[in-house]
Amino acid sequence: MDKTDVKLLKLVQDGIPITHSPFKGFASELGISEQEVVDRLKNLQKAGKIRRFAASIGHRAIGITANAMCVWNVPDEQIETVGNIMAEFPEVTHCYERPRYPDWPYNLFTMVHSYTPEDCEKVAVRISEATGIRDYTLFFSEREFKKTGVRL
Repeated sequence: MDKTDVKLLKLVQDGIPITHSPFKGFASELGISEQEVVDRLKNLQKAGKIRRFAASIGHRAIGITANAMCVWNVPDEQIETVGNIMAEFPEVTHCYERPRYPDWPYNLFTMVHSYTPEDCEKVAVRISEATGIRDYTLFFSEREFKKTGVRL
């Protein structure tokens, strides 16, 4: 990844215009062709530097207002298998292994999003049934102070 790639990522992270030539402005600002912009983005994606291009949905604006952090006590020898199963649920947006602490037995964290808190609870039950993990707790969000992706 060179300096032009970094500059390109800084430009596209704010969104891509919905126009007939969405990369023209980026190309002009970088002093390269539109095709080079496209090629660089494809290469960055192939290299795993960017995951995908997609619309960023305002989930609250479309009615998905409930979300819960579900914390799970997963046997260490099952963490990989269980984590992969949990990550496959469409309502799960984040799935992370975290360390246990003496007074905190939970080592797998998922964020579940749905229309109501009851729906989130139903998702957690489905996850529990799919994985066999019965020791879990849900923490519901009350207010969002900030939500952004990682920025360069």
